[in-house]
Amino acid sequence: MTRDEASAAWLHRALAAPAAALFAAFWLLPMAALGRASAQHGLQGYLHILGNAQYLRSLGVTVVLAGVVTAAALALSLVAGLFLARHRFPGRRLLMAMLTLPLAFPGVVVGFMVIMLGGRMGLAAQLGLALFGQRWVFAYSLGGLFVGYLYFSIPRVILTVTAAAQGLDASVEEAARSLGASSWQVLRDVTLPALAPALVASGALCFATAVGAFGTAFTLATDIDVLPMDIYTAFTLNADLPTAATWSLVLGAVTWLVLWWGEGAGGPTAAPGA
Repeated sequence: MTRDEASAAWLHRALAAPAAALFAAFWLLPMAALGRASAQHGLQGYLHILGNAQYLRSLGVTVVLAGVVTAAALALSLVAGLFLARHRFPGRRLLMAMLTLPLAFPGVVVGFMVIMLGGRMGLAAQLGLALFGQRWVFAYSLGGLFVGYLYFSIPRVILTVTAAAQGLDASVEEAARSLGASSWQVLRDVTLPALAPALVASGALCFATAVGAFGTAFTLATDIDVLPMDIYTAFTLNADLPTAATWSLVLGAVTWLVLWWGEGAGGPTAAPGA
């Protein structure tokens, strides 16, 4: 090895050392601690925790809710993204900024906004009371969680879809129309396949974010069992560290698998926020 090669190798190791230290401190050691805590009572205790009907039901509700939110966010963001990519009009930048504004809000703030909309003293309750003499309250139900999750999910999808739509080759769509294809056929056979990688990647990110969201659930889920809230309850109120650690690993595995699939099928994704 020459002197230059040795210097380059030393520089690479020096640059890799901080990254390795961060990886060990913020991922490897915490994951090892979770694994140790989850196996505290041995294999039988581990299997007992994973077979708990309440937590399995919460996992199912969490996954289904995240799936519905993802489907709704993709549908709405696809329409809005195509419109924003293909039209220039006064106020477009302001509209784009308003659509992405929820990215600046933590989950607790989003939950509070849902309460202001669908809580017992919210806008919907006042409107229902004025029109029909009955309050419309949905903030503390799965409907409220859906609205909150959708609110902070749309910006994560619309940014990706709009950027991908701006890169589409308009001549391909024009060629399809010139051959007699209807607008629906162009969307189905040309536009959607071209946008598929962006939709898959952003959908995976949206799903992973909704599965692990805690702040909004903490604010709204007073009578709803979703897995992040059950993990919080097991750890803080019941001091049941093995259960909390086990289901934290399960939730992390679900999130990681979805992001891994989205990266492989649609392209790179960003880390989800809580």
